[in-house]
Amino acid sequence: MPIISMFYGIIIRMYLSDDKHHRLPYIHAKYAEF
Repeated sequence: MPIISMFYGIIIRMYLSDDKHHRLPYIHAKYAEF
C-alpha cells in the first residue's frame, strides 16, 4: 500500500483491490497506531 501523505502523525494510504467490493482505489487514514 503506497503512502500518499504523512503529517502530524497521520498516515494516508491508498489501497487497490480487484475484488467485487472495491473496484476503485480507496484511502485509509491512520493515526498513532489506532
